[in-house]
Amino acid sequence: MAYNEKLADRIREALVEVPKTTEKFMFGGVCFMVNKKMCIGVVKDEMMCRINPARQEEALDQPGSRLMDFTGRPMKGYIFVNTEGLKSKQNFLYWINLCLEFNSEAKPSKKRTKK
Repeated sequence: MAYNEKLADRIREALVEVPKTTEKFMFGGVCFMVNKKMCIGVVKDEMMCRINPARQEEALDQPGSRLMDFTGRPMKGYIFVNTEGLKSKQNFLYWINLCLEFNSEAKPSKKRTKK
């Protein structure tokens, strides 16, 4: 499953100054980890945003956004944004900043033990 490389490049450029940023391939796309926590990703042609669940309704009012339903069930605090919602630099940076803002207070995922 391919993902939008141009969108991934835009995100890389936006995060170039952010310390402790790494990339991990998952969901058939790429995920940008900040401080070892999932922050932003690209799945197919959409940006996956991990945001504060308390700001979810506000975020869903933005153009091109919808709840992430990767497994068929909506996931609280995760939003998909299509290319329509990322056209302008202002809209794009809104999502980047929203994700980075939450990343500082987000809890890291629990480490899975290998069997």
